[in-house]
Amino acid sequence: MILIALGANLPGPAGAPLDALETALGLMPASGIQVLARSRWYVTSPVPRSGQPDYINGVVSVDTALEPLALMEALQGIEQKMGRVRSVPNAARTLDLDLIDFRGLCLDSGRLTLPHPRAHLRAFVLYPLRDVAPEWRHPLTGASLDTLCAALDPDQDIRCLEDEGAGS
Repeated sequence: MILIALGANLPGPAGAPLDALETALGLMPASGIQVLARSRWYVTSPVPRSGQPDYINGVVSVDTALEPLALMEALQGIEQKMGRVRSVPNAARTLDLDLIDFRGLCLDSGRLTLPHPRAHLRAFVLYPLRDVAPEWRHPLTGASLDTLCAALDPDQDIRCLEDEGAGS
């Protein structure tokens, strides 16, 4: 299973953050990435807390013939097309695509760390991940999603966008 987290909190070339996320999903096939399943969209506060606007986040399960580093580069190419500018860590962004898990591979190459080193600490990754892969276990620790979600910092604000009457 290959899992990618998506997030945005600034308008970009495609419009509002939700439009950017939908556009990014539409760009994936041209980069050799087939979306198999997608989560609902979630509204989340920035982590760490800041004066930034709230994010829209989700997770997709994908398939690809690309190797992990090539997949990461393809995702960064989509981010660039969508107006992503890399400045300081945790800065607001038009699009963020993070490779969370690549078929359970554990890797730390300097350019890419798998599984994503902070995914297990983020409600904005774990809650949408439950939508697409409820049986997922952390490749390093073997912890289940239920265990990881129970251990989250309770100050992370997250709510399902669909629960607010907006569809995906």
